[in-house]
Amino acid sequence: MHVEVRKPTPKETAEMESWPIWSKEPSEFPWFYDEKETCWILEGEVTITSDDETVRFGAGDLVIFPQGLKCTWTIHRAARKHYQFG
Repeated sequence: MHVEVRKPTPKETAEMESWPIWSKEPSEFPWFYDEKETCWILEGEVTITSDDETVRFGAGDLVIFPQGLKCTWTIHRAARKHYQFG
């Protein structure tokens, strides 16, 4: 399973601005993606660790988590993101 991290295009940014927002203080927790999630990181710095990879991302990144991913989130600096499942 591969987590995609890249900068969003202006078109993607405009679309994602209408998505719900999730925020979380610095913490560490396990997570399982039962469906694909696409998110745009507005603030913070995060590392996710799975059996296959360790990925670090932060403000300004577009991140796509594949369905079936089991990982641990480590939030280094408080995170805010727009997100959409499916």
